[in-house]
Amino acid sequence: MLVLASAMMGAANIHASSHSDAPLIKQDPQANLTDVYAFIRQRPSGEKVLVVEVSVRPFSEPGDGVIYDRFADDAIYSIHIANPVTGASLQKYDFRFSAAAPTGGPGLKNPSTILSYGRGTEIGPIQTVGDARQNYTQTYTLVRSGAQIGRDLKVAPPNVGARTTPSYNDPMTGRAISGATSREALDAYTKQTVYDLPSGISTFAGPREDGFYADTPAIFDLLDARILDNNGSLADGLGQDGHGVDGFKGFNVLHYGIVIPVSQLPKIKYTGALQPEGEGVGVYASVSRPSVTIRPGGQAVVRKNPFVQVNRLANPIFNEVLVAMAGKDLYNRSAPTTDASLFAKYALNPEVAVLINTVFGTSFVTTNRADLRAVYIPDVIRVNTTTGPVRVAGDEGFNRLSFIGGDTVADGKGNQIPSGWPNGRRFGDDVVDIALTAVASGPTFSTITVVGDNVSANDQVYNRTFPYAATPHAGPNNSKDSRKSAP
Repeated sequence: MLVLASAMMGAANIHASSHSDAPLIKQDPQANLTDVYAFIRQRPSGEKVLVVEVSVRPFSEPGDGVIYDRFADDAIYSIHIANPVTGASLQKYDFRFSAAAPTGGPGLKNPSTILSYGRGTEIGPIQTVGDARQNYTQTYTLVRSGAQIGRDLKVAPPNVGARTTPSYNDPMTGRAISGATSREALDAYTKQTVYDLPSGISTFAGPREDGFYADTPAIFDLLDARILDNNGSLADGLGQDGHGVDGFKGFNVLHYGIVIPVSQLPKIKYTGALQPEGEGVGVYASVSRPSVTIRPGGQAVVRKNPFVQVNRLANPIFNEVLVAMAGKDLYNRSAPTTDASLFAKYALNPEVAVLINTVFGTSFVTTNRADLRAVYIPDVIRVNTTTGPVRVAGDEGFNRLSFIGGDTVADGKGNQIPSGWPNGRRFGDDVVDIALTAVASGPTFSTITVVGDNVSANDQVYNRTFPYAATPHAGPNNSKDSRKSAP
């Protein structure tokens, strides 16, 4: 039995991935957000920054040639800096991408070849992003609250494989190399597509490894026993023996992110989980598309404004696991400012607790969960910006269970608060274990019953520098396709 008493606990936060959260966005993978990460770090200069990274396009197959996944050119991918109390968007960073299907330059060098990568005006491995061997190159503009702060910024290429994109991969195994500890240690393609803009913002966009890990397939099979009951009864503390199966291993995502100096952020007081009074911001992501798209036969597609939001994401387990089918699509079309009136009931009365009780005979509290409402309404990731830089995966003292594992950081008043949940989200935070633990332990949290899904690590090593998301898996050789052995 793994039970921890904690004087710190006043509430607990739940986060998880959102790869398939609602019926309509499931039909639009290029606009389907999967994860939002937000945490405090420090530049080599000593400047304190907020890192925000967002993943989209779930289950991107690394070997999906000949085209490979591209950002949609008719979508606006947005990062919002929000009021942590009301959810109102205060700063908005919009990523707009160039044509996904150009017929000529500058996006396509050679329309007379079958290859997007490996042949443009030359044949061979890509050495530099956008070189003569990279036939297709996507670019983007970055707009902050209506003002353009970056343009013609190159998107990193996909990891086609060791013969086409060698800088991503180990020449001996053919698999992606990751775990860079500094910008200088990044692979050439990633390093070339990290931009430091005159505004003080740093930015990146391109394919990355899917950093979420969980046995989601078993979770949604009515809580298959392999995730929760390998060690006995649920009440004895479960999910710790590693028999779960990571349903996301070997897949990539499309990914975009920014680094913002904390000095450029608003400072808003809020009461957060595990901190009596914090100061900082909220973070969420959204994707919007034109309200009208006309596809006349044999003619160019016509798209008309205004843009309408088709997906949003902050603490992703909220829509995926807490919001009922009746509200899922509405959630994606709405703003966090409406959460109190439209979606609070799902946090107050979590169905997942009912399901666990039914399957395992437990008696977890299923109604009046004010602790969950306090975390999720409005649904933004709250980040305390008064702390120093938090530990990231690979740093000494990092713990995947955040505060449950003793991984805390001092805020501006000297209080120890979580380094990860519920204070932002880092790569490597075990979101499912924290989620299940919160459901099992609330609403009083007088004791903490640690419950997990038996998947305790990602299948790729994260970077310890921006972008923190790991190197994308190679098409011919990745952890998903075990039949593809090292050459």
